[in-house]
Amino acid sequence: MGIVKGICISEKKGTQKTEVPSAELRKNWGIVGDAHAANWHRQVSLLSFEKIEDFRNRGAEIDFGAFGENLIVEGFDLRAIPVGSKIAVGKTVLKVTQIGKECHSHCEIYKTMGDCIMPREGIFAEVLVGGNIQVGDEVTVFPLEKDRPITVAVITMSDKGAKGEREDKSGPAICEMVEEAGWEVIETVLIPDDKLSIKKQLMRLADQRQVNLILTTGGTGFAERDVTPEATVEVCDRMANGIAEAIRAYSMTITKRAMLSRAVSGIRKKTLIVNLPGSPKAVKEALEFIIPQLPHGIGILRGTEGECARS
Repeated sequence: MGIVKGICISEKKGTQKTEVPSAELRKNWGIVGDAHAANWHRQVSLLSFEKIEDFRNRGAEIDFGAFGENLIVEGFDLRAIPVGSKIAVGKTVLKVTQIGKECHSHCEIYKTMGDCIMPREGIFAEVLVGGNIQVGDEVTVFPLEKDRPITVAVITMSDKGAKGEREDKSGPAICEMVEEAGWEVIETVLIPDDKLSIKKQLMRLADQRQVNLILTTGGTGFAERDVTPEATVEVCDRMANGIAEAIRAYSMTITKRAMLSRAVSGIRKKTLIVNLPGSPKAVKEALEFIIPQLPHGIGILRGTEGECARS
C-alpha cells in the first residue's frame, strides 16, 4: 500500500505545477483545474516519491511539481506497473495508459542536472472513477486482469493520406474488424511513408503504451517509399515470420500478385507487430485469416497462456 505525498496542478500549459492540498478527479478528464486534463489517454501523471528523493540526493533543489507530475506517490516503483493496471487513490480509480514519455525539449532541470526523471519514470493514467483526493490518501495497485481484452494500435502509412489528399479506408477497416473480435483499439495513427517516423511510432506504442498488437497498413510493396518492412525489422527483438508467410500464402489463393508483398511480422518486448497490405480489400482478407489464431500467441506474450502442447 502507498500514500499520496503531493498533488500538483498548473492552470496554464508550459508553467510549473504547484502543490495543492486536495483536488477533484473527474471521470474521463483528469484533475479539475489542471491545464493538461482532457478527454485523452494522459489525463493524470504520476511520479514516485522515492525517485524524486533520489534526484534530490544527487544535488537537485526541486519542489514537487517541477517535473510536471500531478500525483507524487510513495511506496511503489510506478515505472514497473504495467499499462492496463488499475490504481485506487482514496475512493477514486485510475487506469495506467502509458509508461514514460518522449522529451521534446530539455527542461531547466535537464539543463542543470544533465538528467530528468519524468520521461522514463513518470506514468500516465485515465480516470475511471472520479471523486475528491487529498494528500495522505492511501494508494493501492491492483494486478492486471487476466481476461482483459487484447489491446491494438493501428498505423496507416501513406504520404497522400498524411497530407489529407487521400482518405484512409484501410485503417478504419482494421479497427472495425478487431473491435468485432472483441479487442480494444486504443490508438490510431496516420503518418507518411518515412522510416524514421514509422520506427518512432512502433517503439512508442510498444514501449510506452505497451499495446499487445500493432497492425500496420501500407508501405509493403516495391515502391521506393515502401519502407514499412525495413522499419519493422529494425525495431523488433525477434521475428515472427510465420504470420507474414501465412498471410502471403493465403492471399496467393486470391491473387498471384500477393507474392510481391514484402510484409513482415515480429515482436518487440511483449508487443506483436504485423504488417498488413495497403488496400482495404486485402486488409480484410488477411485479418479474416489471422484473427482466429493471434489470441494464443498474444496470450503467450502476455503470460496468460502456456505454450502449445508437445507430442
